[in-house]
Amino acid sequence: MASLFADAGAAVIDSDELNRAQLRSPELIGELKSWWGKSICHASGELNREQIAEIIFGDPAQRRRLEGILHPRIARQRERLIAAHQRDPSIRAIVLDTPLLIEAELDRRCDAVVFVDADHGVRQDRVTRIRGWTQAEWRQRENSQKALDKKRNRADYVLVNNSSDLAELRSAVCDLLGALGLSHGNGA
Repeated sequence: MASLFADAGAAVIDSDELNRAQLRSPELIGELKSWWGKSICHASGELNREQIAEIIFGDPAQRRRLEGILHPRIARQRERLIAAHQRDPSIRAIVLDTPLLIEAELDRRCDAVVFVDADHGVRQDRVTRIRGWTQAEWRQRENSQKALDKKRNRADYVLVNNSSDLAELRSAVCDLLGALGLSHGNGA
């Protein structure tokens, strides 16, 4: 869904991508190896994300420990990107694409909060098909966030993304941008 906002002229700041970039940082990799041992890395030296997920989703204290080092780094990079996008007159809006928007209180930085909703079965199908997660891994991750109904209730707008029909999704994004008083651009 975020790509449709980008197609319409918004700058999208993807928190998952910022997180992945941090997890490739040699400095951070060294720190995590000092915490959890060299076995958290593949032979290539890259972090074994599956093993780290087991650690942090199995132990809330370890998850908070990791978030304590990652989140400030991600926040600094996000702020740099926001500042750069704000200086660019071609950017119609800045979208913070983050699963922890409410938890991290980033909603306070936003003029409008959009909750992208999908039925339980659709979400489950997507994460198993696209991310390769098992049902248990998906439940673990969803349970580590605020309840979806609380997020939905905190949102200013709700977009339903049960469809794979790109034209339908693009139309919903265009309607939302119109409601926000933003030009759609690029035919979106």
